Amino acid sequence: MPHPPLRLGVNVDHVATLRNARTGRNPDPVRAALVAIEAGADGITAHLREDRRHIRDQDMARLKAEISKPLNFEMAATEEMLHIALATKPHAVCLVPERREELTTEGGLDAVGQHNALAPFISRLSDAGVRVSLFIAADPAQIEMSAKLRAPVIEIHTGAWCDAVVDGQAARAESEWQRIVAGARLARSAGLEVHAGHGLDYVTAEKIASLPEIAELNIGYYLIGEALFTGLGETVRAMRAAMDRGRNSPGNPARQASRA
Repeated sequence: MPHPPLRLGVNVDHVATLRNARTGRNPDPVRAALVAIEAGADGITAHLREDRRHIRDQDMARLKAEISKPLNFEMAATEEMLHIALATKPHAVCLVPERREELTTEGGLDAVGQHNALAPFISRLSDAGVRVSLFIAADPAQIEMSAKLRAPVIEIHTGAWCDAVVDGQAARAESEWQRIVAGARLARSAGLEVHAGHGLDYVTAEKIASLPEIAELNIGYYLIGEALFTGLGETVRAMRAAMDRGRNSPGNPARQASRA
């Protein structure tokens, strides 16, 4: 089976975080999405939280109407969010865990413990033509349950690995990396498309791009932070270049398969 190309999804949540600090209209996350697409993003991700701390309902509607690339709607598995997603009809929905007290998504969804609750959400979204992804840890039980739930995509939570890399915890970083490697392989063998995201920067994105099982990276916070210094278009282009270096590095199985 040929390995899929590596896509970049740009998350615009924190453009909205900055806008909401003054409760005005600027900076506009939809404008940011358009800049990111022009610079090479393959899609746009936005998380509509219960408390609307960054992205708002009208942002989702405008993104769907105004961008030319796929929209990935991150959301908790609640009836309110399901209603909005079915009305918006994004290309994809990524179901994520959500706690009002958290600063950012703290871990993966518990597909094993919540399978009975998740099943009808996956079914209703799939019936509406929306591709469903589950944001989970690279844990075999979670991956196997995702396959049983017939979610076509998983997104591996890379936060623990990225934190260990940034903190210089080499042993922990290597352990987390091996979990991701094994998880990506297991997911592909189960017929799942594999995405990854959370905490990725140029260095970690380049490394994870070397995994041929990974089809898409979703990156936001780091890109928006770097954009303060170099501009969003430049950060997207730099991230795309880092991903391409990783995917095309000598000895990468994905590169070897493409030459076969």
